Amino acid sequence: MAPQEILIIGCSIAGPTLATFLLLSSPTTTPPSSLPHITILEQSATLRTNGQNIDVRGSGISILRKLGIESAVRRSTTGEEGVKWVDAQDRVWAESRAGEGGARSPTSEIEILRGRLGGICYRRSKEVSEEVERKGGRGVEYVFGDCAEEIEQEGEKVWVKFKRSGVRRSFDLVVGADGLQSSTRKMVWGGGREGEEARVKRLGMYGGFFSMPRGGGDSDWRRWFHAPGRRGIMMRPHEEKERSTAFMYVINEEDRRLREAALEGPKGAETQKKLLAEYFQDAGWECERIIREMMATKDFYYDMVGQVKMDKWSKGRVVLLGDAGYCASPISGMGTTLALNGAYHLAGALTHHPNDYTAAFAAYEEKMRPIVDRAQKLAPGMPYLLNPETAWGLWILHMIIGFIAWSGVVNLVAKVIGPPANTATVEEYGFRQLPEMSD
Repeated sequence: MAPQEILIIGCSIAGPTLATFLLLSSPTTTPPSSLPHITILEQSATLRTNGQNIDVRGSGISILRKLGIESAVRRSTTGEEGVKWVDAQDRVWAESRAGEGGARSPTSEIEILRGRLGGICYRRSKEVSEEVERKGGRGVEYVFGDCAEEIEQEGEKVWVKFKRSGVRRSFDLVVGADGLQSSTRKMVWGGGREGEEARVKRLGMYGGFFSMPRGGGDSDWRRWFHAPGRRGIMMRPHEEKERSTAFMYVINEEDRRLREAALEGPKGAETQKKLLAEYFQDAGWECERIIREMMATKDFYYDMVGQVKMDKWSKGRVVLLGDAGYCASPISGMGTTLALNGAYHLAGALTHHPNDYTAAFAAYEEKMRPIVDRAQKLAPGMPYLLNPETAWGLWILHMIIGFIAWSGVVNLVAKVIGPPANTATVEEYGFRQLPEMSD
């Protein structure tokens, strides 16, 4: 039987991780020539190296260890020491050090930029692919600067038309790992805008991520500033010590401009920047500096904050992975950990059921559905609870957070509302253990 032809749409974290595990079947049971030929399709012309601060927790760290990249990831962290809640005068009302609350802490033991982690996962997949090719397999083919324009299922094949090249290719399996705004999901599950409305649950929150030169008040601590009107800014450390990262957000379900701006995607960056500048121009604190740097930055990214909820993550021979199928939102603190778990369990299911995608997808859902359900269960009232509308509500928030920090009940609170990072188990699928990646 010819090796499977698998297309993975998206080259961030989940896509390369899945590809790596699919090529790590035991050589005693699967010779390299029988391993799947994997194509990774990425819309960006080059590997995306920017992106917001993300974290890896609990079972996600175990999966990094299996990939042999834990040490490389730890060497690339931002070094965030914890989070401080500050007011318009930059007074600290409360702070929580990294690790307080264990795996459910606001700052996890691994805080890293998305682009950096994606780059490490990509490099690992390339190394494994090259090894497979040397032994007679076909490994991974990376296609950058193109995207899927049409996806049609015919019998035991999925035909995909590449938009820029115009090439039409057939695959045995297509995996959509293309994020919250997944084009794979939109094309295969259809339903137009109404269909997406049913699948993507908006949380009323919209925000912009970008990096900027480090200011005098910036440090290795995350500073979280709230302003009346459900507005907030997080200033966080960058892997480059002369820079910081910013996340500016607004919670407002009435202003249609916020949602329309998100639908424009990257091409609407100037409109998105102007909209955020309008919202924060009177917010005080360090907003003048942050707005100025936002208008000048080249790595700006804006989107809505939402969750993807679907009854089934597969349709025929197309399956969704990570945010494309079950985004839990940045509020959950579980997005990257879910992506790693999803890639691992999908690879395990496909390895154990190589000739039966129906059985493989059922096994994948059986493993991932409980993890996803727990991750998507946000604390009551979130994100509104932590972002009051009025100055009076903001004062109460500061008092409550201050009391929690002062009383030492941070661990208890984290157990109640923190990310459920240790609830997922990492079972064995027989994948070959990789040595630690070198610099």
